[in-house]
Amino acid sequence: MTDETAVELRWCKSSYSGNEGGECLEVALSPTTVHVRDSKDTAREGLALTPAAWTAFLGLTAP
Repeated sequence: MTDETAVELRWCKSSYSGNEGGECLEVALSPTTVHVRDSKDTAREGLALTPAAWTAFLGLTAP
C-alpha cells in the first residue's frame, strides 16, 4: 500500500455485503488515498488508489 499503512484506517463495508454471491469490498479513505480491499479476506493486501482514479472507477465527475 502506501506510507499511510502505519495509520489506522477506518474501513467501511459495502452496503451490498451479505447479498447473494458474497462479492463484497471495504473502502477506507485518507487525505491522499482511497484504499479498497476484499471484505472476506481482510489480511490480503488491497488496492491504494488516488481519489481521481476512484472517482473515474465509479463513473463520477470530479468536482
